[in-house]
Amino acid sequence: MPLTIPNLLTLLRLFAAPAVALVFVVVPRPAADAVAVTLFLSASLTDFLDGWIARRWNQQSEFGRMLDPIADKAMVTIALAVLMMLTGLDPWLLVPASAIFLRETAVSGLREHLAGRVSIPVTKLAKWKTTVQMVAIGALFLQPWGEWARVSGLALIWVAAALTVITGWDYFRRGLASSAMKEGS
Repeated sequence: MPLTIPNLLTLLRLFAAPAVALVFVVVPRPAADAVAVTLFLSASLTDFLDGWIARRWNQQSEFGRMLDPIADKAMVTIALAVLMMLTGLDPWLLVPASAIFLRETAVSGLREHLAGRVSIPVTKLAKWKTTVQMVAIGALFLQPWGEWARVSGLALIWVAAALTVITGWDYFRRGLASSAMKEGS
């Protein structure tokens, strides 16, 4: 594992994911909310920064390509689980969160199935999906500071869920088609 700045940022994001949840165990509310949103938004920024630095400084690595989507999924799924705990399973959050959980689990399984045989590049829409997910979750963590955060966060999480389903379908379509072509060769 090359210890480059991009890989270190990705590792920090990975470790920040459970910290967002654990903060509610060790810090009383409402301070826990402030710490959690700060951790989550700071870690979300590393998702952009690690890729930018890796490309700019020519520090892309197989380790980084493997770890980056794991860190993203950990951030999103753990944060959504925390938000569902905090909101009492609000159906306006539960439905899109369930779609996101399903897609992320299914795509991880597909990646495992295709490993070593087919590589499916990430699309710009998938990058936008991750960005919208993180902005939506960040807004939802700001709920204690105003109804505007809840409304905008819920609207954005539905947009994120739609993008999640679309990009998941596209990933499966491209992955299975590439796999079939490779098997047919």
